[in-house]
Amino acid sequence: MALLECKQLTKNYGNNPALDHVDLTIEPGRIVGLLGPNGSGKTTLIKIANGLLVPTSGTLTIDGMAPGQETKKLVSYLPERTYLSTWMNVVQLLDFFCDFYPDFDRAAAEHMLTALEISPNLRIKQMSKGTREKVQLILVMSRKARLYLLDEPIGGVDPATRDYIIRTIISNYNEQASVVISTHLISDVENVLDDVIFINRGRVVLQSSVDEIRAEKNCSVDELFREVFRYAV
Repeated sequence: MALLECKQLTKNYGNNPALDHVDLTIEPGRIVGLLGPNGSGKTTLIKIANGLLVPTSGTLTIDGMAPGQETKKLVSYLPERTYLSTWMNVVQLLDFFCDFYPDFDRAAAEHMLTALEISPNLRIKQMSKGTREKVQLILVMSRKARLYLLDEPIGGVDPATRDYIIRTIISNYNEQASVVISTHLISDVENVLDDVIFINRGRVVLQSSVDEIRAEKNCSVDELFREVFRYAV
């Protein structure tokens, strides 16, 4: 069974379609790049999968279920913007995640925080943007989830932080789970991806494995993206 499946998924804002009859499947054990320019529908898709938006028509299922109480136990979500209260410190964040998520591995989170020399008493409001990104990603990836939905996890941070975030993603997820990374910074994540989904103006332009792209197209994902979107936009 597909871990995530969309059938004719459509989401309209007024007369404007953010998603337009999207069909796609994501199998277990894959790292998938959801790739497209800003405004292409990536965040809308992720929010529907996380139960934050309701489709206009069509369906999205996670492990065969519509997004809801049961799927929240399976999904670990990193939103595009920091949602953590700025008054909280690191220890309070760990307590918060332990209380809300039975699958949260506190020891794993503490290990990564210690490795980065992030003080347990440091508050969110005292952190740089890069440190906030690291802390939030550590919290999200320390859950033993089935599906990780990461919305622009490397946007707006320096290259060193991007490298750390990517290493954290690939070293901390369960191989029976899947990771969806939404980004427009393709060259930064290409080397860790198994599959890619190109999306533009709410429509899936292409879904393929990275190996197939390199073997059949004889180019990188980044090169193919530029070629496809030259005609799609």
